[in-house]
Amino acid sequence: MSALRVRNYRLFFLGQVVSNNGTWTQRIAQDWLVLSLTGSSTAVGITTALQFLPLLLFGLHGGVLVDRLPKRPVLLATQVAMALTALALAVLTLTGHVHVLHVYAAAFAVGLATALDNPARQSFISELVGPELLRNAVGLNSANFQSARLIGPALAGFLIMGVGTGWAFLFNGVSFVAPLVCMMLMRGRELYAVERAPRGKGQLREGLRYVAGRPDLLWPIVLVGFFGTFALNFPVHLSAFADDVFHAGAGAYSLFNTLVAVGSLAGALLAARHEATWRLPFLAALAFGVLQAVAAVTPTLWSFALLLVPMGLFAMVVNVTTNTTMQTSTAPAIRGRVTALYMMVLLGGAPLGAPVVGWITDTYGARTGLAAAGAVAAVTATMTGLLLVRAGGHRIVVGWSRPFPRIRIEPRKTSEGADLPK
Repeated sequence: MSALRVRNYRLFFLGQVVSNNGTWTQRIAQDWLVLSLTGSSTAVGITTALQFLPLLLFGLHGGVLVDRLPKRPVLLATQVAMALTALALAVLTLTGHVHVLHVYAAAFAVGLATALDNPARQSFISELVGPELLRNAVGLNSANFQSARLIGPALAGFLIMGVGTGWAFLFNGVSFVAPLVCMMLMRGRELYAVERAPRGKGQLREGLRYVAGRPDLLWPIVLVGFFGTFALNFPVHLSAFADDVFHAGAGAYSLFNTLVAVGSLAGALLAARHEATWRLPFLAALAFGVLQAVAAVTPTLWSFALLLVPMGLFAMVVNVTTNTTMQTSTAPAIRGRVTALYMMVLLGGAPLGAPVVGWITDTYGARTGLAAAGAVAAVTATMTGLLLVRAGGHRIVVGWSRPFPRIRIEPRKTSEGADLPK
């Protein structure tokens, strides 16, 4: 918790506590509203796709702007834009004029703001705490976001069943007051100076070449790309299991999201306390995929719910460890572009994956959709991990240490005993 001793980061953290709860409340309410209006898992997938499509289209350009601009004014502008969108959706819903097209438009508008907000928020952390506390701050930031998944879904379920979906949108709109006030209270002189990229041509290509020349960045990004596109479509999977498989309604959907959040919070705190190794995200993604496949065949609601906790834990370990690698292993002047690429493939893949997963779920059933997502996660983790091992000039050696097999990763040697070139 050492990063919380820094005043500016503490203000940032407190503002995000309130805003993140509002964000999760709206996410749950938005998915349930679309399902109520259409009765279609595909429509839920389309909503998710529209929210993350701008990341796919404009995420890298957002990273270029973030590398050029001061982060705090950018964040103030994006937070205001998202607040106004939530308030507009609240008015439409509370007055009974909401249509699924309005939800689609609101999701796309939030996505546009997020394309700039995500790289700015992630790279702003280094200006708040400096390089020595960066790893701890990234982990705490993820824990903050995931802890909101404990409160936000529960609050959303209460509001949906108690007073209506529109109040969840209103709560989210008002919650943006907290981060806006906290950012205005920060002391500019206490921010750590970070080199900004000058305006110039070819900066987008420069960021892509930088990542392409770094296998330790490239293969984790490929991993999270497939992981975010096909394996992390929780809105599609959990709403389908709550409504179609277990016939348990909004309360079960809220419970499922809360249980995922319990595991995610544990995973974020675990990753913040321990230094990550390069193997960890690949092993965690493999375990997540296996758990998804097992959850797809569970017979009861409670057996399914029980598996959501470790699924959330492993998903968050993948997220935090890869995010930390991007932040700590990248030059400050290019960090916004690398972070934008990371966030683009993690979240921007949803426009491609969510409708596909929704179609599989509608056509072949929720269990088949979840099993397919688990298979993609497991295969991708295995393949990208092996490619990173090979790129680093290493090899996998399988032996036997009774009663279990033993797997080691060691440098590949030539006949003279020298390391092979990478």
